[in-house]
Amino acid sequence: MFSRLPPARRKFLHHVSPILMTSTQASLIQHHNARLLSTTSSCFSQDSSSPPSPPPSSSTQPQSQIIFSGIQPTGTPHLGNYLGALLPWVHLSSSAPPTTKLFFSIVDLHAITIAQSPEKLRGWRREMLRVLLALGLGEGGGVGGGGKGGRSTVFVQSHVKQHAELMWILSCTASMGYLGRMTQWKSKLDLKDDASPLDERKGKLKLGLFSYPVLQAADILVHRATHVPVGEDQSQHLEFARECVTNFNHAYGPQLVYPQTLLSPAKRIMSLTNPFKKMSKSDASPASRILITDSPELIQKKLTTAVTDSINAVSYDPVNRPGVSNLLTLLSAFDEEGRSPETLGQVYGTGMGLGALKKLVGEAIGGGLETFRGAYEDVVKEGEGYLEDVERRGARVAEENAEATMVGVREALGL
Repeated sequence: MFSRLPPARRKFLHHVSPILMTSTQASLIQHHNARLLSTTSSCFSQDSSSPPSPPPSSSTQPQSQIIFSGIQPTGTPHLGNYLGALLPWVHLSSSAPPTTKLFFSIVDLHAITIAQSPEKLRGWRREMLRVLLALGLGEGGGVGGGGKGGRSTVFVQSHVKQHAELMWILSCTASMGYLGRMTQWKSKLDLKDDASPLDERKGKLKLGLFSYPVLQAADILVHRATHVPVGEDQSQHLEFARECVTNFNHAYGPQLVYPQTLLSPAKRIMSLTNPFKKMSKSDASPASRILITDSPELIQKKLTTAVTDSINAVSYDPVNRPGVSNLLTLLSAFDEEGRSPETLGQVYGTGMGLGALKKLVGEAIGGGLETFRGAYEDVVKEGEGYLEDVERRGARVAEENAEATMVGVREALGL
């Protein structure tokens, strides 16, 4: 059993909560999520990103709240992943009501919609698990630990067979027309927004890429998730999940839960080499992104070459000065006083040049990630046996929860 937290992980958990609570991003998350995660029925009320839900029933509205989210194992997370998804997960784990269940999945089945090297996929999956454990999430499959993430369960998607089972069932009621309007498969193939799956490039479109939103819906629905933290660009997928609930429950009775949106207020983090594009692990240039395991020296080196503009002054203007504004967004995320990018632009707008700004941002990020790096190194020292144990226990907890859903689904279908 691995109920003991390594010292660096305990140190990280002691430090990350104050950082989150003092940042502008976390205060917005706390305000928005506290409203939705109240223990009253108001958490099921309509919000700006959710359609009206049906009247509560014992089948579609569980008494306790369940939070689900997933992340693809496609390499070490960068700052965009860290600030937009992982830190909000840590905050939810430490601030949600005690009765809330939290499931965080490494969604490796989604990763294979694009051809992957088996060796790399296995390595990336373990790398992502190390990162989540270093953040204090999971605590060995959701049991023991004593850290702030001890109530959450971390598991590998492919280790819980009910995800794929429910995907097939949902596929039998999902609309091809609705899937055709989804944007992800079009952007992956560089197609126009009005492209059809039957257009001239149809040979490049694989069924897995086209229908992956059904698997994403199954990920959420098989765990009876009441709340799903997403970024603004993922809200379309949650709408599709609710469409799947409507279709299934209309045909077979109220078995599936309508999930509600926890919309992250995190600002989008842009590429350091092209501030008009999101920071991405798929970018050919390593200099375009800061990985959360990068050393302070490497972080500073990447920031030194970050694209800005020819005006040697500091101001926050995302339209006209996207590169400089991106640096201020990063500085704001690690600012202990919780100041916004706009405020920081005003504070440093007099007398500071871009070289000094890049140095300041590098110091802030390097210092802000210091405790995480120590926790990560501690997890690495635990060895592969520790990771295998966490995977087994996480899968056991997640499968038990998913099977409770599938028992009712199979009975409704006559399977």
